Amino acid sequence: MRISLSYLKSLVILLMALILLSSNSCKDTTSNSKPISKNNDALFKKYNLDKITLPQGFTIDVYAEVDKARSMTLSPNGTLFVGNRNGNKVYAVTDENKDGVADKVYTVASGLNSPNGVAFKNGSLYIATISSILRLDSIESKLNIPPSPVTVYDQFPKDGHHGWKFIAFGPDGKLYVPVGAPCNICEKQNPVYASITTINADGTGMEVYAGGIRNTVGFDWHPVTKELWFTENGGDRMGDNIPEDELNHAPQKGMHFGFPYCHQGNVLDTEFGKNKNCSNYVPPVKNIRPHVAALGMRFYTGNMFPAEYKHAIFIANHGSWNRSTPLGYDVTLAKLKGNEVTDYTVFASGWLRPDNSVIGRPVDVLQMPDGALLVSDDYNGAVYRISYK
Repeated sequence: MRISLSYLKSLVILLMALILLSSNSCKDTTSNSKPISKNNDALFKKYNLDKITLPQGFTIDVYAEVDKARSMTLSPNGTLFVGNRNGNKVYAVTDENKDGVADKVYTVASGLNSPNGVAFKNGSLYIATISSILRLDSIESKLNIPPSPVTVYDQFPKDGHHGWKFIAFGPDGKLYVPVGAPCNICEKQNPVYASITTINADGTGMEVYAGGIRNTVGFDWHPVTKELWFTENGGDRMGDNIPEDELNHAPQKGMHFGFPYCHQGNVLDTEFGKNKNCSNYVPPVKNIRPHVAALGMRFYTGNMFPAEYKHAIFIANHGSWNRSTPLGYDVTLAKLKGNEVTDYTVFASGWLRPDNSVIGRPVDVLQMPDGALLVSDDYNGAVYRISYK
């Protein structure tokens, strides 16, 4: 049987088309290193979220643009409140149609001295400045015209060094307020320095809960045991690899975590550690890399993420500022068995680029009612939303 040349040409063209179609249908569309935005491609590109790496199945999007976004808290009604350290404002963020993207950002306070910490209780927003705790009453009904702050307590030290605060209400109903060391490494007679304090919601009864804590800007309570866990920033100018930041556990009042005598649980300070013994202080549960500036941390209790994430700790690492090789600029995950960390891994990364340039600095993490995880970034002035499907 003779086959014409034109027929052979047609057959070749058909075969090439089939090969091309097959090749396109087999492209990998499951890569999680460059997740696709589901809400706003322009914002996704603006904040370089295509460069953020997450575990398979997770996606990151922009939840809201909030100037110098730092610590976060959520009201029972779903209003997100965001403080800032280098600015003087506090913001309220609402997602009115509950689609996972903020609709409005309100300024609810201004002219404050580093209002980093925010907490919510009984309809009121509590704000921590350097030396005081303020309160905005019935705030959710007054977002457009917020009330003037009421002073709850104004006797904390006025030192700017480590003076910015993360605050939260504990299971006991008390407000937990840290007071950082007013220095890199020093010893102060006033026990309120380098501590976590507690006060009643009305501002009475201030006392030191735990001491020997150089500076903590993030803590949370275990969802089952209701015991306090917190991150701690290690000292500077001791070298690139010493000391490490810490993840600590404070199940009871009166514990001392070593500062300024002992660093990372096993390194005596060359000046203040003389005639001291690290075994006399509470060691970290986990040393979590040197100079990463571990800040916000939360236990995950939601149902959106896979079961392996239940009751694990997410930690926002702001990133080193004077390490010769930068480290951090990521969100890490600590999995627990009892009170021990059984696995510590990087969960979200990419804000520190291979050339050591920086495109973002995570500050705080916060779980939303649907189980998504918010991450604030004061470098970009944004709050991101990490979801799983």
